Amino acid sequence: PTKPEQGDLLMVLYGRNSESPVPVIAASSPGDCFYAAIEAVRVALTYRTPVYLLSDAYLANGAEPWLIPDVEALEPIDVEFARVVEGETFLPYKRDPETLARPWAIPGTPGLEHRIGGLEKANETGAISYDADNHDLMTQLRAQKVAGIDVPPLEVDHQEGADVLVLSWGGTYGPVHAGVRRVRGNGGKAAHAHLRWLNPFPANLGDVLRSYDRVLVPEMNLGQLLQLIRARYLVDAVGYNRVTGKPFKAGEIADAVEAMLA
Repeated sequence: PTKPEQGDLLMVLYGRNSESPVPVIAASSPGDCFYAAIEAVRVALTYRTPVYLLSDAYLANGAEPWLIPDVEALEPIDVEFARVVEGETFLPYKRDPETLARPWAIPGTPGLEHRIGGLEKANETGAISYDADNHDLMTQLRAQKVAGIDVPPLEVDHQEGADVLVLSWGGTYGPVHAGVRRVRGNGGKAAHAHLRWLNPFPANLGDVLRSYDRVLVPEMNLGQLLQLIRARYLVDAVGYNRVTGKPFKAGEIADAVEAMLA
């Protein structure tokens, strides 16, 4: 049976054919699964892209007090479908200049018929293309679209005077947050930041990481986010890693942070 683990991060980031970046969002709590799913749908519809939404058995089997939100209070997700324009040829791969999303035609609409499938398409027309330069262009466009997604800045639970940052993601939020609080209760100083967005990263992540002398990355894997952080931002982050099929405990995180502070 499935147990709590975070072993699939690199797979969802790089496990597709060729250069095929994809947005990745990870929920942080049972209640956050609801809002993370809404965010994933919003991104998928706005940018016309698949989105990975990560969870784990700890969240799936967990519980917390959660007030069912008023649907009317949720921000609407507006979708604009392609329309037939008299005198114009429909270009299914002509992209929006801001989002780089392709137009979305309702299947069966007369005048908006076009070819879909797994073969590379020609820019704008959508015809099957074996042209080398076109393939490079389309690969670049897909990468630029994902990189340009509007991701909120990373928020930091900062403590004045802290020089240690604990960076977590996914279902580790609860024990990591509690562990950092325990360190503070014992007189230590530490900051905590939790990543919801794993691709693309928040634009301010590099600045946040470089604001602290030491960075600890707790993960229920052998250091997958740690590899990405060290490679992309060249910070000497260290990992706290365990793969037992059990979630972290707050005391374990507190001990790891206090060991860095010693």
